[in-house]
Amino acid sequence: MQGMKSALTALTDTIRQAAAQRQPLCIRGGGSKDFYGLALQGQVLDTRPYSGIVSYEPSELVVTVRAGTPLAELEAVLAGQGQCLAFEPPRYGDGGTVGGMVSAGLNGPARASVGAVRDFVLGAQVINGRGELLTFGGQVMKNVAGYDVSRLMAGAMGTLGVLAEVSIKVLPVAPAEATLCFEMEQADALAALNRWGGQPLPLNASCWVHDQGRSLLYVRLRGAVAAVEAACRSMGGQLLDSATVAPDWIACRDQTLPFFRATGAASPAGQASAQPGGDALWRISVPQTAPVLALASVPAHAQLVEWHGGLRWLWAPASQGPAIRAAAQAAGGHATLFRPAAETDRAQQGVFTPLSAPLQAIHRRLKAEMDPAGIFNPGRMFAEF
Repeated sequence: MQGMKSALTALTDTIRQAAAQRQPLCIRGGGSKDFYGLALQGQVLDTRPYSGIVSYEPSELVVTVRAGTPLAELEAVLAGQGQCLAFEPPRYGDGGTVGGMVSAGLNGPARASVGAVRDFVLGAQVINGRGELLTFGGQVMKNVAGYDVSRLMAGAMGTLGVLAEVSIKVLPVAPAEATLCFEMEQADALAALNRWGGQPLPLNASCWVHDQGRSLLYVRLRGAVAAVEAACRSMGGQLLDSATVAPDWIACRDQTLPFFRATGAASPAGQASAQPGGDALWRISVPQTAPVLALASVPAHAQLVEWHGGLRWLWAPASQGPAIRAAAQAAGGHATLFRPAAETDRAQQGVFTPLSAPLQAIHRRLKAEMDPAGIFNPGRMFAEF
């Protein structure tokens, strides 16, 4: 316990000194998400020394954990109690931390069915730009007093403050799971997913891909045994062996499927194909009901669809950024340059869709309140702040 107090004191002291000197700090855990966002700047502030599970009440479905705790360590403890992080946070290597998970705000295949990481954050301790340790929220869902700053930290990329502790809602592992496979084009797959979404089916995750000349839709069901068995009978398709396909859903979660290494896509059980050859990986978030995006220059084999249609991945040159973002905006969404082909693409195209003037003003005010000296991850999300 004394060691954790010392680690927390070291964090706050470093922040106070950096603020006094206006020295930028690069907030960093395991570094597994260094690729995400704009260029890293400043002196590294390593959060890993402040680690460990503070409290865990399996019967209450809540865990409080320090931000520097390895994500793998937390998930192992939860698995021992038959519980999990239902939003399936992706891993980009073995070093990811809980703080990085929340700060990046990225979610796995089940996000469309169970919610995002921010939906599971109940409370947090945050060190602001003045070196003050602030507590927001708590350990229950009904937390309505004041602004929900704890969930605001999810996806903020460490630009508003340094996470010290976070309380997270967890869920029991589903008693039954099954994966069905269908051969259909993207438009038909989107229509089917939306049709199933209006029925009482235990839909949990989906993945549409183009594999060796075939367009395939994979649907994962999770829930009560009777519900999963009934859905398998009513939906049709090919029932896959759960043990065989489980590692492929993990690969989908972590973006290690062959598709994410190549312009030629592959199914969760497919084979690798040609390398991207200069294309960038784009991540497009749109409403689930959005049709196939009007991108004539992007072939079907360079696309992958998740979240029942809500997440579209595609390989395309960074120079097509304006057209891709226009198509996403027309569909009611936005596009992110997730993995550029060259570092210069980040500055030329921007990683995230530019904010509107009102949203930019809100971001500036939040930044000024939480980080008045502007020392936390400057330029990580947008070049101007």
